[in-house]
Amino acid sequence: MQRQTTQLRNLLKSKTFLHMPSVYDPLGGRLVQSVGFEAAYIGGYVTGGSLAVTEPLLTMTEQVRLAGDIAQSISIPLVADAGAGFGEPLHTMRTVREFIRNGVAGIHIEDQLYPKRAHYHKYVVHGIPVEEFVEKIQYAIRQRDQSDPDFVIIARTDTCRALGLEEASMRLNRAADVGADLGLLFPRTPEEAEQAPRKCRLPLVYVQSRGNRDGRPLFSRQELEQMGYVACIEAQLMLCSALHYQKKVLQDVRRTGDFKGMTQQEWVAARQEVEDLIDLTEYYEIEANTVEARQAQP
Repeated sequence: MQRQTTQLRNLLKSKTFLHMPSVYDPLGGRLVQSVGFEAAYIGGYVTGGSLAVTEPLLTMTEQVRLAGDIAQSISIPLVADAGAGFGEPLHTMRTVREFIRNGVAGIHIEDQLYPKRAHYHKYVVHGIPVEEFVEKIQYAIRQRDQSDPDFVIIARTDTCRALGLEEASMRLNRAADVGADLGLLFPRTPEEAEQAPRKCRLPLVYVQSRGNRDGRPLFSRQELEQMGYVACIEAQLMLCSALHYQKKVLQDVRRTGDFKGMTQQEWVAARQEVEDLIDLTEYYEIEANTVEARQAQP
């Protein structure tokens, strides 16, 4: 089977628009794959949320471990949030190695200070000097070329939020000069979103941040393609929708002592889908041909 890094490179070469829901467990990765998405994503926000902490408190080990669990459970490429590289250039190089060893197809590295602060979630930008950001990208590329040349490095800048599109696009263009594959920034308005792909020399990934509180615009996949973006991350789609609907179910059960929101047939179908996603039928077949077969013998 083709490596996931090579798959991701080929998808980008073929101009396949990558619409990537952010998952936080292997079952979610299997679900994303089963409905036809060409790639999946794991973000720091969803990992932090799923662990009941926050992204700025995540360690590299925690993010790599969960990303690896997901990547090794699916056959489509997984792109991961590598935060600020989890340190300086030397640390960033190890970060690249660890994600590659765990089967991840690509990562993005941002220009936030490290360790990150919880105020990041209040849209406070703690941008490091551009020279330090470019160094991280440069050494990430150096490690990529040594470990797996197909691994994709995405340069991410958060400075558009505070310093504007000119600063953000300058930073991504500097990252392009040292070999970054893709870019990611955070336009504040529809006008900036339209301008960004023309100002940046890197193909851009858009972050669809549903529920954001700073007014950043949301777009359909078709609109983003028309503007020239090559990919879209659905950052909160799965985590927040799961929380929303699970809370309703739990409140109903707590209030009434029962749940009538799904029919018995729908429960049967849902349980069967879980079992299909985890390949339970294959496990039955293996046991039927080995331990169960011997047990059935007189």
